[in-house]
Amino acid sequence: MVDQSDWRNGVHLDKNAADMLREVGNIGAAHAATALSEMLRQKVTMEVPWVEFIPFDDVTEILGGPEQVVACVYLRMLGEVTGSIFFIQTVPIAKQLMSLLELSKDALAPFSDMEVSALGEIGNIMAASYLGSLSDLTHLTMFPSVPLVAVDMAQAVLNVGLQQDNPIGNYALIIHTSIHHHLASEDAHLFLLPDPGTQEALVRALGIEGLA
Repeated sequence: MVDQSDWRNGVHLDKNAADMLREVGNIGAAHAATALSEMLRQKVTMEVPWVEFIPFDDVTEILGGPEQVVACVYLRMLGEVTGSIFFIQTVPIAKQLMSLLELSKDALAPFSDMEVSALGEIGNIMAASYLGSLSDLTHLTMFPSVPLVAVDMAQAVLNVGLQQDNPIGNYALIIHTSIHHHLASEDAHLFLLPDPGTQEALVRALGIEGLA
């Protein structure tokens, strides 16, 4: 297990907060794996190597830099805690998932309308699973909106959220996820960016101190 405090400029977490975030990741992964197995009609398992809070400005570096092309599902987080959610994969990994649905035979072809719809559903499953886990453990209501899908450079897809006229907090909660199926093991990232007005309630519920 990677120590969250050792990752880039991540926020140092005490043991209780780190344990709670791991629990959020593990429970969310279990629910997401069950839903993805049903959608893909084959066994899917998931694990969460670690969960962390990092400064928002560091997000694109995790994705390989601001110009890295990615497949992104964007949703709004609604309820007592509001914010933006991004489920992000590299294009080859997203195409691999599409091949499981027999929607993609050409990894270099643009995403079809059916693939975009499927990506949106996968992102919705991921967001709903992790928000449900986070809501249960913090006792704060959180649920996702209808998803939007974009395939573009990392900075551009993050701007999708920024252009929704919604404020963005200083920190992002990142759930690093490994998705395992019969073809491969693939990495994906779920970014939760609480709005400034509700970020304090979330980090307080998680027992995290020192976030402005």
